[in-house]
Amino acid sequence: MEFLELAKKRYSVRSFSKKPVEPEKLEAVLQAGRLAPTATNAQPQRILVLQGQEEMQKLAACTKFTFDAPMALVVCADQSGAWVRGHDGKNHAEIDACIVATHMMLAAAEFGLGSTWVGVFQPERIAQEFGAPENFVITAILPMGYPAEDAQPSGNHEKRKPLEETVCYHSF
Repeated sequence: MEFLELAKKRYSVRSFSKKPVEPEKLEAVLQAGRLAPTATNAQPQRILVLQGQEEMQKLAACTKFTFDAPMALVVCADQSGAWVRGHDGKNHAEIDACIVATHMMLAAAEFGLGSTWVGVFQPERIAQEFGAPENFVITAILPMGYPAEDAQPSGNHEKRKPLEETVCYHSF
């Protein structure tokens, strides 16, 4: 599939079928994340794969936005392993983790899987439930699976600003 076609086709899936994700598709999605660009190729992302009823119930106690997905990827940023910009000390761990998450979401769509970006969760509770080290920042949760037959993009999906509203040439 052409990239722009994939980018247009992909939407935030909030209704999932119960069909499990095949291990080879999950592996391919995770590989897409592994291959994502990160600052100085430091690769500070850490991905927690949650599958099965017990793990998904534990996750549901930390966020109401699991959408009954059969699995989820919890995207974390290891602050101790990221590039830090010298002149102001900006740690790029979370930026890198977001790039990785985006790659995985696009790869999932390429393989017929749906996902959505969840940013509303209790990070401390997730860290406690799943044993995240102190230096990990829980950046996003990606519920993932096959879209349900009734899955539809939200009404906001098609609302895109024109390019000239989001891009400037030569100065702001």
